[in-house]
Amino acid sequence: MYDLQDAILMVASDRISTYDVVHPTPIPDKGKVLTGLSVFWFRRTVDIVPNHFVSSTDGVPDEVRGRALNVRRLEMLPLECVVRGYLSGSGWKDYQRTGAVCGIELPAGLRESEQLPEPIFTPATKADVGDHDENVDSERAAEIVGDRATVGHDENISEAQAAELCPPGTLKVARDYAIELYKRAAGYARGRGIIIADTKFEFGLATDGEVTLADEVLTPDSSRFWPADQWQPGANPPSLDKQYLRDWLDVQGWDRMPPAPDLPPDVVERTRAGYVEAYERLTGRTFT
Repeated sequence: MYDLQDAILMVASDRISTYDVVHPTPIPDKGKVLTGLSVFWFRRTVDIVPNHFVSSTDGVPDEVRGRALNVRRLEMLPLECVVRGYLSGSGWKDYQRTGAVCGIELPAGLRESEQLPEPIFTPATKADVGDHDENVDSERAAEIVGDRATVGHDENISEAQAAELCPPGTLKVARDYAIELYKRAAGYARGRGIIIADTKFEFGLATDGEVTLADEVLTPDSSRFWPADQWQPGANPPSLDKQYLRDWLDVQGWDRMPPAPDLPPDVVERTRAGYVEAYERLTGRTFT
């Protein structure tokens, strides 16, 4: 992130992280895929929610052109807004243990990778460096965001504390935007042969307090993409995202603690191929 005074230059590198730890081995073209897909989705969803995208050329130096964006400055919400349409990953583990995901009770007897009756909002913390993100329920999410609506009428707070709180209903607005964005994207992607099993959005507040979409959007780093023709309930389908890399690391027995291991060339190429395929399927363009 680079300060442009009235805006921010957001540069996506080719480095990749798993389990909140950055690997020393880059994935070639990853930054371009994430940037190109984010711009694609920003333009397709601006009628749903305003976003921070300004330009991919104006104010972008030539040396980072293609993997950098000029974006609006926002006050970011300290929460990842995760939407799940299918039962997988940490959501599947939660369901096996409790029958719920982030406190949301689900029907009994669901299988791994099964489509949920309706998409659900399952927020997660933004962990500090060295820590891991954690799924939280809506009540805890509201506390983290500092939504004014969560402050009781009888609770005495100072003006300074009040200034740090978000406008009333901020979390609900972010949740509603996230679910609508997911539904729009999932329907479009299914027509392109991709299932978006889950994804995370990040929002910030503009100077007027308007909830605004930010960061990267619906990329292989922030989403779980499955080839639709290889999906079936009860199995863990192959992916066009970083899940392939996570699965490979689990087989290697990595304890998910720093330092992250180097990645061999074949794993790097397989990861890159999945990212590029996701880009080409979703945008309908050849990646260059």
